[in-house]
Amino acid sequence: MSRGAKPPSQRQLRVGEELRHAIAMVIERGEFRDPDLLGRAITVTEVRVSPDLRNATVFVVPLGGGDVAPILAGLKRAKAFLRHEISRMVELRAVPDLWFQEDTTFDTASRIDSILNSPEVRRDIDHAPAEDEFPTDGDDGQ
Repeated sequence: MSRGAKPPSQRQLRVGEELRHAIAMVIERGEFRDPDLLGRAITVTEVRVSPDLRNATVFVVPLGGGDVAPILAGLKRAKAFLRHEISRMVELRAVPDLWFQEDTTFDTASRIDSILNSPEVRRDIDHAPAEDEFPTDGDDGQ
């Protein structure tokens, strides 16, 4: 979330979660004709909906890793089909326009984990002073 941006409303979160489930079900059924999507296991990790509920960003990651670019291109081509299927599954006045994006949170978490487990950080953690070694307010350590 960018600086100064409002957090999503309960309605945005609820609609996003409903859309995530619906999109995941459509993908799971595998009714795509697009060669980039045939036989591919795709995980829908999150759907963020705009405040006016007209746009939704769908975060996806290929199950088991791999190149996400062809999947994003295939999902973009299948956008109309997905919106039609979603309209039959979710009760909304209008189905949001779908935008697809790679979810990089797993990569980021893995990178942070590797940094925390690096020898330099481990050394600093292992040699950190205990809590009772720090002076408290009003206690100057004497």
